[in-house]
Amino acid sequence: MFGMKKLVSWITAIAVLAGLLTISGGTHAGDTELWQALKSPGHFAMIRHAYAPGNGDPANFKIDDCNTQRNLDERGRAQARKIGALFRQNGIAEPAIYASQWCRCRETATLLELGIVSDLPSLNSFYEREENKQPQMKALRAFLNKEPMERPLILVTHFVNIGALTGVYPSSGGIVIVRMTEKGSFEPVGKIEVK
Repeated sequence: MFGMKKLVSWITAIAVLAGLLTISGGTHAGDTELWQALKSPGHFAMIRHAYAPGNGDPANFKIDDCNTQRNLDERGRAQARKIGALFRQNGIAEPAIYASQWCRCRETATLLELGIVSDLPSLNSFYEREENKQPQMKALRAFLNKEPMERPLILVTHFVNIGALTGVYPSSGGIVIVRMTEKGSFEPVGKIEVK
């Protein structure tokens, strides 16, 4: 049998999860709150690159050769354009945009059609490259702590990077809105899934 403390813990955990699922589910009220949060100081968006069939990268992967990488297909390109349209519809104008150097991230960021895209190596994937996780996350946190965030900030990256920073693992094309706390930690506000 559950003790009272354990029961309260389970009920609390279920309530928190239900709250996150409500925000994540794409309800209009939740989405509106998330878009408003992105416009306020100390908030930014992390986008998992749009749909790219497969998993990981081929053995002959080269960062400067898109032909050796897993890339967006037409579905992914349409999804990236839809994401950009959502940002524009919600009044996100002239954001700072940074992307992983992987071609699927660069293409997603470009197809948003929201402005100039800059490379940020700390957003590069460390999937199957566990030795890169800690140095990249340290570099990403340092970048974010120096970033003025006076205008909306968008980071286009990978599943593993978003999960490592926020504990949230979005589907392809998913947007996670993140708040930087006064102590310099990062808390997910919610996510918007884009099909």
